[in-house]
Amino acid sequence: MKAPGKVNVSLDVGPLRADGYHSVASVYLAVSLYEEVAATSTPTPGITVSISPDSTLDLDGVDIPLDGSNLAYKAAAMMADVSEHATGVHLEITKRVPVAGGMGGGSADAAATLLACDALWNSGLSRDELAQVASELGADVPFSLLGGTAVGLGVGDELSPALVKAQTDWVLVAADFGLPTPEVFRTLDRLREAEGLDADEPTAVDPKILQALRSGDADALSRVMVNDLQRASIELAPGLRATLGRGEALGALAGIVSGSGPTVALLTHNPAAAESLAEDLRHYGLTAFPVHGPVHGARIISDTLL
Repeated sequence: MKAPGKVNVSLDVGPLRADGYHSVASVYLAVSLYEEVAATSTPTPGITVSISPDSTLDLDGVDIPLDGSNLAYKAAAMMADVSEHATGVHLEITKRVPVAGGMGGGSADAAATLLACDALWNSGLSRDELAQVASELGADVPFSLLGGTAVGLGVGDELSPALVKAQTDWVLVAADFGLPTPEVFRTLDRLREAEGLDADEPTAVDPKILQALRSGDADALSRVMVNDLQRASIELAPGLRATLGRGEALGALAGIVSGSGPTVALLTHNPAAAESLAEDLRHYGLTAFPVHGPVHGARIISDTLL
């Protein structure tokens, strides 16, 4: 099974709530960088997780938990609870989406695992039922299951699909480090408090963003992209400012930190421009790859399940 990572084309963040969360209004775009999960029955009960050697990420020094704290493990455990014929299962994850990069890689693992276990155990859950399970795993998991383009409200879990067929082309620049999402939110709260800023509760996204996406107008989109978390990400990782600046100097229409970062998403005019920009960035020693969106959500890539 495979499931896509995402870019937050826009992300408005409200003030810290009494429950410790923040309300958001965001436009999610599923992009053509996928995580893959293979689920295999095992003769002994329980869930095991491994990382495939086919992973394209440089995982040296990256701590990916393989125990019950892993989102894919949690997804398999939840599927076992609702499946009549659950067995022991081994999950092999092929990592391509940057870890702790603001692109929902762990959520993509969970979404792919839900589908894989549903097929492996013949659970027979509908997409709506899988989406309900996904919602209990985190705000980004239902979107990775859905794919395409969507508006996220609440804490990002109130999803409304947006009808977008036009393609936009991007270059993703991955960092060699991660930024924990809770720390980025705390930093934003601290910056706002220091400046005496009172954020409003977001209730909707800017309609100009959806209009630009629907028409495939990259120039218009470049003028309305926004991410309230970007300043906090740059505060924690000042080098991101240089990455954004270099991308724009080399021809990107606009750049944005994706979600909580540190992955940078650079918008381009077309696939050829994205390929050229990615190549230019690699000459500066950056890890850059062209992608496009929107793409489908989690789906089966092989009819053979072992």
